Amino acid sequence: MGRRRKKGRPISGWLIIDKAYDFGSTEAVSKAKWLFKAQKAGHAGTLDPLATGVLPVAFGEATKTSAYVMDAEKHYRFTARWGEARSTDDAEGDVIATSDKRPSRTEIEAALEKFTGEIEQTPPQFSAIKVGGERAYDMARDGETVKLEPRNVMIHDLRLIDMPSADEAVFEAVTGKGAYVRALVRDLARALGTEGYVSALRRLAVGSLKAEDGVTLEALEAMESMEERDATLLPIVDALDVMPQATIDGPQADRLRHGQPAVLSPAAAKGVRGARIGEIDGVLAVLHDEAVAICNLDGLKLKPVRVLNISD
Repeated sequence: MGRRRKKGRPISGWLIIDKAYDFGSTEAVSKAKWLFKAQKAGHAGTLDPLATGVLPVAFGEATKTSAYVMDAEKHYRFTARWGEARSTDDAEGDVIATSDKRPSRTEIEAALEKFTGEIEQTPPQFSAIKVGGERAYDMARDGETVKLEPRNVMIHDLRLIDMPSADEAVFEAVTGKGAYVRALVRDLARALGTEGYVSALRRLAVGSLKAEDGVTLEALEAMESMEERDATLLPIVDALDVMPQATIDGPQADRLRHGQPAVLSPAAAKGVRGARIGEIDGVLAVLHDEAVAICNLDGLKLKPVRVLNISD
């Protein structure tokens, strides 16, 4: 028997969905895959249903790079509501504690330094972390008490933007991999002697993928042609600014495409963008503005880790 032909279009690239409120990430990816009639799709980092903003969706060969995009810094704007703790640490959950304390601007700004840099954080019970093979949020919804271990996360920047009322404060944060804004607000509130939860959350960027460059699913649905939708896709390389990048010539690119090691010229090595050679764990090799492979660099030797099968 011959190989079964895959359904859908063999398209590759990144789509920045500006996700709507109260819409699941998996549901959004499925809708995008259907709209583009794509063979393969996945997302780089879950966004809570009650959150809006950047949900990067990878099509085709871009799915091979999702893990690297997920490691990128995330930029959020969010509102903390003081006086109540919720079971989900956002507006969806039940009230589990209350407080009459309302922190002042001076108190909030004084506390921010403690939550900037590398901090210890216990993820929310309602999170996608697996415990014994099950998602924590599934266990929590079944009424189980989920014990999640604290872990170190990076908060690169955290600042107070506005205080619309005594009950609310608006922040912006730039976080590293694995950090939860819901846990950040929960812990900040307790440090301020009150309770708190996230009442609004918008992801402004994942690495170089920004909300202002995104498109809503509603807008995609309204487009009359597939060509119009395809025009919203970004090349794979556009999402990989988070990694050091090097440019190689045609023969070396062909070696990588066949899964063979390639060699960087000394001139190309000096031109690696994003890091010094001795600091590189991985490098994106680029040819004619298109991604060729994700590689480890050993001296001047490029060892392919993920080969991207994209024709020029």
